[in-house]
Parts: sequence; structure tokens; C-alpha cells
Amino acid sequence: MRIGYAAGAFDLFHVGHLNLLRQARAGCDKLVAGVVSDEMLRQVKGIEPVVPTEERCEILRHIDLVDQVYVETTPSKLDAWRDVGFTHFFKGDDWRGTEKGLLLEEQFGAVGVQVVYFPYTAHTSSTALRRALSLLERSDGAIAK
Repeated sequence: MRIGYAAGAFDLFHVGHLNLLRQARAGCDKLVAGVVSDEMLRQVKGIEPVVPTEERCEILRHIDLVDQVYVETTPSKLDAWRDVGFTHFFKGDDWRGTEKGLLLEEQFGAVGVQVVYFPYTAHTSSTALRRALSLLERSDGAIAK
């Protein structure tokens, strides 16, 4: 059985997230969505999530493509692998060839997990959405934190 794992913040859920989940689902028998916890987003990426962990999980639980949701509470994807037991790790191709991507490939290769990259939806990203919200907030103060 091919167990897929697609991890991300899934904050400000958008079509890029949906594209990743669709493509991942097509490449496995069971799809687990890994949600990076609020604490890990703050610690590892220095990002304050807009949508809290539990709400992000609730959204993913109600997407038919996703069979299971797993919350990442450590920075190591190997910890997620130990808990979930996935055989395929799905990621946007913006990671391909990067230091982080190469490290993932090395670590997962050692335990028999295949890393599969999908086209990154560059025109829509949480970073771009977060930036737009910040600009709106600064321009008229209408959006509260």
C-alpha cells in the first residue's frame, strides 16, 4: 500500500494547497495531510499563523482527498514518518534542489521513503496572501490581528 504524506502549514488555505492534495492523492492509496503546528511555524519559520492549528486540521478533515490528518509538533519530518509510516512524501517543487529538499531526500532515502515533487502554484501562496493582508491592514487598519 502506498501511503502518501503531504505536509504544510495549510494556513490561509488556497488553490495551491488543493493542487498539492489532488496530485498527492493521485499518487497513493492513502493520503495523510501533515499540518505544521502553530508552535512549529513560530519556531521554524518565524510565522504567526492566521488560522489556528485545530481549525486548519478541521478544514483538511473535511476534504475528501485526505484520509487522515497529522499534526507536526517537532521540526523533523522523520518524526512524522515514525508516527505515520508513510511510503511517499509529497512536496512542491520549490523545494527541489534546495538544501532542505536535498536533506529530505537523503533522510527519507535512508528509510525507503520516496520524495515526489509537484509543480508549485507560484501565483497563489500563503506568503503572498499574508503580504496582501498586511498591506490592507496598514492602509486602513480594517483588519485586526
